[in-house]
Amino acid sequence: MLKQYLQFKLSQKLSPQQIQLMKLIQLPTQAFEQRLKQELEENPALDTGKEDKDNEYEDMDNSQDEYDDNDKIEAEDINVDDYLSDDEIPDYRTSVNNYSADDDEKSIPYASGTSFTQHLKTQLNTYRLNDEERDIAEFLVGSVDESGYIRRELSDIMDDLAFTQNVYTTEDKIEHVLKIVHQLDPAGVGARDLQECLSIQLKRKEQSPDVALALNIINNAFERFTKKHYKKLMSKFDISEEQLKDAIHEIERLNPKPGGSYSGNTRMIEHVIPDFAIKIVNGELELTLNGRNAPELHVSREYNNMLKGYKESKEKSKSQKDAVMFIKQKLDAAKWFIEAIKQRQQTLFVTMSSIMHYQKEYFLTGDERNLRPMILKDIADEIEMDVSTVSRVANSKYVDTPYGTKLIKEFFSESMTNDQGEEVSTREIKKILETVIEEENKKKPLTDEALAKILKEKGYPIARRTVAKYREQLDISVARLRKEL
Repeated sequence: MLKQYLQFKLSQKLSPQQIQLMKLIQLPTQAFEQRLKQELEENPALDTGKEDKDNEYEDMDNSQDEYDDNDKIEAEDINVDDYLSDDEIPDYRTSVNNYSADDDEKSIPYASGTSFTQHLKTQLNTYRLNDEERDIAEFLVGSVDESGYIRRELSDIMDDLAFTQNVYTTEDKIEHVLKIVHQLDPAGVGARDLQECLSIQLKRKEQSPDVALALNIINNAFERFTKKHYKKLMSKFDISEEQLKDAIHEIERLNPKPGGSYSGNTRMIEHVIPDFAIKIVNGELELTLNGRNAPELHVSREYNNMLKGYKESKEKSKSQKDAVMFIKQKLDAAKWFIEAIKQRQQTLFVTMSSIMHYQKEYFLTGDERNLRPMILKDIADEIEMDVSTVSRVANSKYVDTPYGTKLIKEFFSESMTNDQGEEVSTREIKKILETVIEEENKKKPLTDEALAKILKEKGYPIARRTVAKYREQLDISVARLRKEL
């Protein structure tokens, strides 16, 4: 016999509008503009730019009815008058008061030219190659990455030549053609690893004693060189410290990424657009939201006229009813989108304003030691929003400050207690650690244990393991690799 029972369950579900808002909040300015452009293309009822007040859409204060997707709505159930309200939309509903006409829209000019690959292929025309060699050479050139390396095994290249180019050859033949590619400019292009890249560049230099020694070190003691075992190198090659220093100087002048030196290299250029701007005016902080986050949106005039025509017509055909249903869907979507953008503007401004006031001392001075410990929950509690919302605002967004353009999430840091019982930001400790390493004796770099001892003397009692973690986060090598002659 089946048992029947009741179960109470409490759950939260996000509406489509809430999901849309969360996605919009997460977008930085440039991505937001793309999303706005997409919405304008997909929804003909949505329009941008200024429009006469007499033709604007209903007041956005009117409540929006929610419809279940399973409910069937007839055209007669739609109150057309709700969509033809003559109420004006207040300007503050679709714009913000922090954008002025004298705000310049800065753009970065991009240089045009041939691609890096085409630059290399053009040089191949100066060599006498048969058809097979030319096919292999062009394939090798096409396999060069943006740093100038070929990071594939010759056996894989041989297989690809057979399957994609119908060129059946051997690894020895590919090796022979690869040596021709190594003669192209910039020097070192086509190398399979750093050792080969440096060796190619040294072979093309005038063979002075220092260059010859540098080439010998790269070819025969590359591992000892990378690990900076200088005493072992002096012993192996029977040279003085001065001779080794001159050879290392020759190596340091080489380019480890030959592809990066070509101005026509078609790498992606990241164009950072600040989402906020902070200025100091009469000793006080002033926050503005990038005006590109506050577009002027309204419902298309044509759609407004369509509804008027439907209302005024005495006989309503099936096609007209279908049309008004379509219009209603587009109008609802337009209204939801406009409302989401307004909420996005408000959320961004309120959150960043809270961050600015929380880190007021830093924004007034620019000294990173004045950064207070701050986590997402601190701001979420202050503005009474969810931690996830603050995280979305801080994610991938930048603020233009008097001290440069900064990534917002960099202002967040954990705290630790110093020897005086005060809470300090880990950013402050990292800054001190970075300064200590910069001022160390490079002939005898400080170990992590020695760094921990110095920090303790400065009032920051942290463990050696924590020092190592902070050093790695600062992208600083271990003591052995920081050693210099």
